[in-house]
Amino acid sequence: MFDKDQLYHLWTRIRPIKTLYLFVAFLISASICIVALRHNNLEMVKLRTAVYSADQNNGDVNAALKKLQTFVVGHMNTSLNGGNGSVYPPIQLKYTYQRLQQAASDDANAAKTKIYTDAQTYCQQLDPTDFSGKNRVPCIENYVTTHPVAAATVPTAMYEFDFVSPSWSPDLAGWSLLVSIALLAATAVRFALGSWLKRATK
Repeated sequence: MFDKDQLYHLWTRIRPIKTLYLFVAFLISASICIVALRHNNLEMVKLRTAVYSADQNNGDVNAALKKLQTFVVGHMNTSLNGGNGSVYPPIQLKYTYQRLQQAASDDANAAKTKIYTDAQTYCQQLDPTDFSGKNRVPCIENYVTTHPVAAATVPTAMYEFDFVSPSWSPDLAGWSLLVSIALLAATAVRFALGSWLKRATK
C-alpha cells in the first residue's frame, strides 16, 4: 500500500509529536480531572450539610434542598450514597419529619375533638329529654365510631429525598475527563504507529 519513501515521509511528519509529551499532557489533564471531581464531591457534602442544618434549625429547608438538587443533577461525582445495601433514601430529614408528624397528630386530635363535640350536639338534638344520659352515651359512642378520623401519617415524599448525579457533566471535571481520554488514546496511537513506522522504514 505504501512504499518506503511514503512511509518515511509519514514518519518525519509524526516524529516531532513525542509520545512522552502526550503522556505528560495526559497526566496533567487527569490530575485536573481528579481535583475537579473531588471539588464536586466536597461541594455536594457542603450543600448536604446545609440541608441538615436547615432541617435541625427549622430554617429554609426547601431552598437548601433546591441548591443541593441543582448541584447534584448538574455535576459528576456528587452521588448521595446512603451506604452499601442501604434501603433508605440518602436524604432523610429527621427534624422535618418530627415537625410534620407533630402537626399531623395535632390535626388528628383536633379532628377527634370536633367529632366528639359534633356527636354531643347531634345526640342532644336527637333526644333532648334524656337528662340521665342513658341513651345519649350509646348515641355518642355510635356517632364517634361511624365518623372515624384517619390516623396521623406523613407521606415519605415530604422528608425523604434522592437526587441522581450524571455520568458526565459539562463542567471542569467532565471536559478534563474527555481530554484525558483523548490524550491517552493519542499516546497509545502515537506509540504504536511510531513503532510500526520505525520497523517499516528500516
